[in-house]
Amino acid sequence: MNRIGVLTSGEDAPGMNAAIRAVVRAGTYHGVEMVGVKHGSYGVIHGLFQEMDEKSVSSIMQRGGTILQSSISEEIYTEEGLQRALGNLKNENIEALIIIGGKEALKTARAFHKHGFSSMVIPATIESNIPGVDYTVGFHTALNNIIHYIDRIRDTASSHEKTSIVEVAGDDAGKIAYYAGLAGGAENILIPGWKENADDIIQHIKDGEEKRYSIIVIAEGSINSADFKRQLKEQAGVESRLIVLGDTQRGGAPTGIDRILASQLGAFAIESLLNNETSKMVGILHNELVSYDLSEVPSHRSNMDENMYQLFKKLS
Repeated sequence: MNRIGVLTSGEDAPGMNAAIRAVVRAGTYHGVEMVGVKHGSYGVIHGLFQEMDEKSVSSIMQRGGTILQSSISEEIYTEEGLQRALGNLKNENIEALIIIGGKEALKTARAFHKHGFSSMVIPATIESNIPGVDYTVGFHTALNNIIHYIDRIRDTASSHEKTSIVEVAGDDAGKIAYYAGLAGGAENILIPGWKENADDIIQHIKDGEEKRYSIIVIAEGSINSADFKRQLKEQAGVESRLIVLGDTQRGGAPTGIDRILASQLGAFAIESLLNNETSKMVGILHNELVSYDLSEVPSHRSNMDENMYQLFKKLS
């Protein structure tokens, strides 16, 4: 394999640049020509290619976001859009793509695979909602960002005895919410699949000393946070502040763990392609590098860790 492309897909995640760096440098180390694709799958369709080498990825490991920019393009899932993309890749003599991202990246890779084009996926999403791997690139940085905000919110909440509702990233797994809730010392967490629902939490607050003040972490999508704030006032008589962290969770320099994970997976993706392994997702499971055929990547959502739930209940 002589020429490989790399792109970032979907929402950005801290550590994507570290993954790009690893892919490009590992590729050039093995004598492969590397091509960057700007703006994700949109860039493949519209021919937004740029040559990349060691120099082009110097001093990017510490930067958040992605130097290649990212996008979500539904056009890639249409026959016309996919054929345009395949034609552009052929014209550029690109033999395979490494796609860095979350569920969008997997979906794009599967679309290419159905048409016989090789790709490798590096899972990168702050939600860490890709089954079959311990963590995704970006998760640890976002978790630290959330904990930073919760610590600051708690200072004010305790000073004024105000309850604070902190909405964080969610999706269907809620992993980042319960990790943040545990690490941030939250009194309550509300996520999809959690054993307690909004009514349980409100009753718990009504019955306990936490009525004075508490931190409640809510995974985006599990419930409407504004409605929960209103219910808390109407049913428990508790005034609260709602803080929606939004894109602030994604920003900033990636942690050392995310930089190392991205570096490992970037190099592993290149080496896998050069060993004739194609159309796979790479990852780390139980501290071991693993790869899955795209058709074998578990499609079910990540299950809540029962041990994590029990630990939270003991400590909250």
